[in-house]
Amino acid sequence: MMFGLTIMFFSTLLFAVGSSYNVLFFARSLQGVGSAFADTGGLSMIADRYTEEEERTKALGIALAFISFGCLVAPPFGGFLYEFCGKAVPFVILALICLFDGFLLLLIMRPMKAKEADEGKEKPIATPIWKLLIDPHIACCAGALVVANICLAFLEPTISKWMNETMDAEEWQQGLIWLPAFFPHVAGVVLTVQMAKNYPEWQWFLAMCGLALEGISCFFLPFSANYFVLMLPICVICFGIALIDTALLPTLGFIVDKKYTAVYGSVYAIADISYCAAYAFGPVVAGWIVENWGFTTLNIIVACISLAYAPIIYYLKGMHSYKKYEDSGTEENVLMGDPPTKEYQTYHLQEGKPAQNGSMPGGQAEYYEQVSQQETELHYEEQAPSANPFRAAQGANPFRR
Repeated sequence: MMFGLTIMFFSTLLFAVGSSYNVLFFARSLQGVGSAFADTGGLSMIADRYTEEEERTKALGIALAFISFGCLVAPPFGGFLYEFCGKAVPFVILALICLFDGFLLLLIMRPMKAKEADEGKEKPIATPIWKLLIDPHIACCAGALVVANICLAFLEPTISKWMNETMDAEEWQQGLIWLPAFFPHVAGVVLTVQMAKNYPEWQWFLAMCGLALEGISCFFLPFSANYFVLMLPICVICFGIALIDTALLPTLGFIVDKKYTAVYGSVYAIADISYCAAYAFGPVVAGWIVENWGFTTLNIIVACISLAYAPIIYYLKGMHSYKKYEDSGTEENVLMGDPPTKEYQTYHLQEGKPAQNGSMPGGQAEYYEQVSQQETELHYEEQAPSANPFRAAQGANPFRR
């Protein structure tokens, strides 16, 4: 996570000083690398720190609320500062925030890691990411995250142009349209956390409802002719995204706890890849669709994709009834299973001869080899006198006849 924050600090400063397309393209690519490290590391640390499902859902919900705060407040924040303070100011402020976050990481998280190292706590070996990718439950969650974020990835680069053409909106209005959506997003996070506390087995249903709400809102969005009416479907879309993210991110950690080793870096890297896939290809595909077919067609396509994928989330319904370590070769089953068959050999220390011990054909009797008992003569008279009557001379021992 510290490595990601460092990269984001320098790439954001590069945004502030860069002016050519090549420099800005390189800065954006570098920022994506830093964001991948920071997001994956942060989510993994939360999942590792909060092992109980209820606590983990709450902690991840808070993290997602701040992620949405950055995504939804950034457009009006950047537009306002760019309009009145210039291009460099918003990027310098963001770079300082990264620097401050890095100092907090050194002051808080590093001592905790050092304490764990002093206590000798060792991390288990992580499950390979390719094995997680082919897991059907994780693949279902990853696909839902991609589809959920396709909506914003398609709308953010295209809605400004559409608002300018249909509503003659100013630049600050185009950025401000996303700000009210922050509040329903927080409401969605709070609702999902409370539902996870009372009904943890219904997380899949919340995610399915969120994806359905996104699809329905996209149908109505292009028909919003008024600036304030347009805020309503955008708020519903962000509310649905909150339901999906807050329900599925803890579910990914829950799946790893149930089926694999409790190391979360790989599974949250998959979640971050899902976000990146949506935002990497979304603007390119959305721009081509709007240019050739129009903004209304774009929203109808997004709505159809969302509504078509929503029933697939039903596959996660049985995840909470999944029995841990179902593999017959796991340690738990070896220890708690039936005792081994009596096919073993017994060795007698005196003779060193094996005797067959086990079930014989035709009966359950056990057979042991008869071993003769031989008294060993100890030459006590050659040893020094002892107060122990068992170690005394042969004639002085009252127990020997």
